[in-house]
Amino acid sequence: MTTTPNAVLENHPSPAAERRRALMIAALASLILFLIWNIAGLAAILAPLRLFVTYIHEAGHALSALLTGGRVVQFTVSPNGSGLAITGGGTRSIVIAGGYLGAAAFGSGLFYLANRYSRYDRLLAVAIGVFMVVFTLAFARPDEGGNPTAIFVGLLFGGALAAIGWAAPRLIILLVLDMLAIATALNAVLDIWFLMGNITATRGTVRNDAVAFSQEITMGLV
Repeated sequence: MTTTPNAVLENHPSPAAERRRALMIAALASLILFLIWNIAGLAAILAPLRLFVTYIHEAGHALSALLTGGRVVQFTVSPNGSGLAITGGGTRSIVIAGGYLGAAAFGSGLFYLANRYSRYDRLLAVAIGVFMVVFTLAFARPDEGGNPTAIFVGLLFGGALAAIGWAAPRLIILLVLDMLAIATALNAVLDIWFLMGNITATRGTVRNDAVAFSQEITMGLV
């Protein structure tokens, strides 16, 4: 059996063609997110994305604790989009900063990997999905009101990513990964910007990350 040069090119696009395709998918993902953010009727789509971002934020705290020798008691996500991670030990400055920095790193890293190594997007989606399911079962718990939002978000998004990575066309996989990456990275930046103008924002008696970092870390250096 012989293969024509054209057929080979179709099965293995050139690097330039891969870059053009990745750029077009990234632009489409950005446009979709812009519309979701600015059209009130699409709020039902925006809400799950916000919960996903909160999940990544709290998971960032948890992973920061584990990576610096600490432990994770649990982390929660509430229906209103707030979250809480309870950890012990570890390097406190890294654990506190791990929420926003972790979300920013996840978003930017995912965007880079998905577009730079697009031939492995299927494996990337499955790996992230499986990790989310395992991490959720290990550490996610209902919040103080009994809402199992973190568990639902972790299992649903994790299961969906694994299923999409396993069976969906590559263009759909790249679009989904780009949307999650851009939404997570941008929300990390926008949330920090919000806290800079609303330093009194709290979750009940729990301080926000910016205040906690200022009081526990920055003031200790003065």
